[in-house]
Amino acid sequence: MKSPMNNHFYDHKKLDAKWQKEWQKKETYKTAQNAKKKKMYVLDMFPYPSGAGLHVGHPRGYVASDVYARMKRMQGYNVLHPMGYDAFGLAAEQYAIKNKIHPSKAVQDNIKTFEKQLSIIGLSYDWSRRVSTADPEFYKWTQWIFIKLYNSWYDQKKNKARPIETLEAIFKAKGDGVSGEKRFTAKEWKSLSKIEKAKILMEYRLAYEGYSEVNWCPGLGTVLANDEIINGKSERGGFPVEKKQMRQWFMRISAYADRLLSGLEKLDWSNQVKTIQTNWIGKSVGVNFKCVIKDLDIPVQMYNSVPQTYHAETFTVIAPEHPLVVELVKGTEHEKSVMAFVDKIKKKKSQNKFDMDKEMDGIFTGRYIKSFADTGRDLPIWIASYVVADYGTGIVNASVHDERDFAFAKKFNIPLNVVMLPADKELAKKVKALEFAYVKDPNGIMQQPARFAGRKWGEVREDVINHLVEKGFATRKINYKMRDAIFARQRYWGEPIPLKHDKEGNVIPLKTSELPLNLPNVKSYEPIGTGESPLAGIPSWIKAGYETNTMPGWAGSSWYFLRYMDPKNKSAFASPAALKLWRDVDMYIGGTEHATGHLLYSRFWHKFLFDYGLVPTDEPFKALRNQGMILASDGRKMSKSWGNVVNPDECVATYGSDAFRLYEMFIGPFDSSLPWSTDSIIGTRRFVDRVWRLADKVDMKNAVKTDAKVISHIHKTIKKITSDIDTFSFNTAVAALMILLNELEPQEKINKKDFETFLKLIAPFASHVAEELWTKLGNKKSIHISEWPKFDAKKVLADTIIIGIQVNGKLRGEVEVEVGDSEKEIVDKALAIVQSHVEGKEIIKTIYVKDKIVSIVIKP
Repeated sequence: MKSPMNNHFYDHKKLDAKWQKEWQKKETYKTAQNAKKKKMYVLDMFPYPSGAGLHVGHPRGYVASDVYARMKRMQGYNVLHPMGYDAFGLAAEQYAIKNKIHPSKAVQDNIKTFEKQLSIIGLSYDWSRRVSTADPEFYKWTQWIFIKLYNSWYDQKKNKARPIETLEAIFKAKGDGVSGEKRFTAKEWKSLSKIEKAKILMEYRLAYEGYSEVNWCPGLGTVLANDEIINGKSERGGFPVEKKQMRQWFMRISAYADRLLSGLEKLDWSNQVKTIQTNWIGKSVGVNFKCVIKDLDIPVQMYNSVPQTYHAETFTVIAPEHPLVVELVKGTEHEKSVMAFVDKIKKKKSQNKFDMDKEMDGIFTGRYIKSFADTGRDLPIWIASYVVADYGTGIVNASVHDERDFAFAKKFNIPLNVVMLPADKELAKKVKALEFAYVKDPNGIMQQPARFAGRKWGEVREDVINHLVEKGFATRKINYKMRDAIFARQRYWGEPIPLKHDKEGNVIPLKTSELPLNLPNVKSYEPIGTGESPLAGIPSWIKAGYETNTMPGWAGSSWYFLRYMDPKNKSAFASPAALKLWRDVDMYIGGTEHATGHLLYSRFWHKFLFDYGLVPTDEPFKALRNQGMILASDGRKMSKSWGNVVNPDECVATYGSDAFRLYEMFIGPFDSSLPWSTDSIIGTRRFVDRVWRLADKVDMKNAVKTDAKVISHIHKTIKKITSDIDTFSFNTAVAALMILLNELEPQEKINKKDFETFLKLIAPFASHVAEELWTKLGNKKSIHISEWPKFDAKKVLADTIIIGIQVNGKLRGEVEVEVGDSEKEIVDKALAIVQSHVEGKEIIKTIYVKDKIVSIVIKP
């Protein structure tokens, strides 16, 4: 067969454009609602269309998902592989303000730039399913879900969300009791006013109104996000930033804490992300001590996650912001000094000048906890700066067996009591002498109380809890570190919250027929100087009674993956049939930085929808793969401000889409952060040219009998590529393709079927050259809908060994070779696998230790 283009150089500019146009014209990647095929939903975390556009780090995940989706499509799956835009949020608003352009226009312009950049990479997206969170037809359903959340409460007994009307019915029939305490009877409930009932129901709603501290910048007249603040000052202008209480909307994600935690067990996610979410949720099983404040007879509860310490507890600490503080000191000699201390701490916190982890301060209130448990002690109550008001009850007993409590007691000369000692006698002396805090050693030996003395700390916990509960000193309690999520922004560019406020203070959700509530088209969308949203400065909006806060950026991203299943539906966010077909995302690709934001919030929303039978699964993403960051050549994160950004458009224009895609996958392990080297793309470009030239050797009549050794290698490569793509080991898959090419190139003639197999294997990575050569071989249908090669163990020759590969003494990979391969063959295979480590470097020497290792020495 003559060279397909009578040219040994692959004309990427011509052929990239040709096939991208052809795929679009023939809708090669359009997804059918086909229930007969096994479904495969492959999804990227959709991008925020910023003005800066893409740099070469962004496509890494997109190319990976594309390789995976292409193989699954060839394996016969009905693949859903869509793309859209997370178009609301702060970045667009800031860009719009800076460039004097309306956010909607800025976003549309940026989307065009993104789509152009994504299209030249040859990604197999079904663009007909494109969504944008800023499209009213999309956020209509975000608003619809919000209203459903607002009209719901979490029933702990049934362990699911239920309509708020069912809670009202319980109150009407039985009074309170669902929260564990009887605050009112059925008769008292009926006597309450409409406003009073609404306030109580707001304490249970999954979307509820409250107050929270925000970052208020008087100099800019606006509220700032955390990432807009540098060292306590605004990034823009350098103005001081304070903490300010403002009205907010919240999502009661804490109600789902236990389900969010237990649900992680069945997910095919990295241990890193699971651990991050586990720690963020922060489940803690302990007790609430029932105590009384001496002389005031005020009952209080103190949470303790380490009940073994209760005999060690010698004082009590309370958060400065705790509402009980005022009652403790009112009318006493301590009132003036205590309140001055509280004001000082609050002011430092409001001005972002207080570091809770580094600063430790406190003051005695003059009050005591009365006869704590069975210790016989009254515990002095101190206000301590390190106590968090919204964790547990905001008031806790303190002991020698906690590092912060220990440091606090040492600073203020508070007596301490040791109840656990290490088995080592010398170490035990130091603990007794209070030289350091001896904390949570499971093998530590209990000293007090007498009933538990001599037992190991780690073994006695449950018995201590049982004792405290049986004696009535405490109740069992589960706490979570995770707080409810703020669901409001004091900004213009976000989904309007679909609520009205009437003159009496009632909150009125909009009807479905009134959705979407569109953002008003205004000339000015800049801050209005009060800290409120710009919507608060629009007379018509205020007159209508609409909520002035807008939704946060994570609103639309918490469910967007469901809209891809049925993006044009006007009567529901997705039809039951579409939801039944696609169910959930089979493979999700994105960064670990979203572990405690998007990934957690979307799981929460999905479980809520599952409670109502609106989705068929209680988890949205079966499998998750996280890409590592591609760094600039200087080792830093790519940033426009640092001038180290590499534009993918330029790389594709110079080397071609296939060379770019191959390099993105070959640069190193998918989950590793690695520096970019544009010079190294020449290696993958050479690979594309070599594939192109190899077509010269194809025997179109299939008359050539392929050497058994080559057939064996082809089938080993089929097995490896299939496995490597499934496990996201793309760098070793590309290396295997290079090794197979090395095997094929020395052949005088290549059987057509063998070459077609080779093209199928490279097709997910080098989509354009594979399609062009496939067509030149006489095939009518696209290679990307052809059948994926199958591994045949019977065609594989035995007697292979695995040999390690070192580069300058560091193990960089391994290679499978056949017994009898020459040293040159083995070294060439090894060089192909570690090409990313040796590309562009001077190889000083190679050393082959037979059947053990290939050692490559390069010039530093």
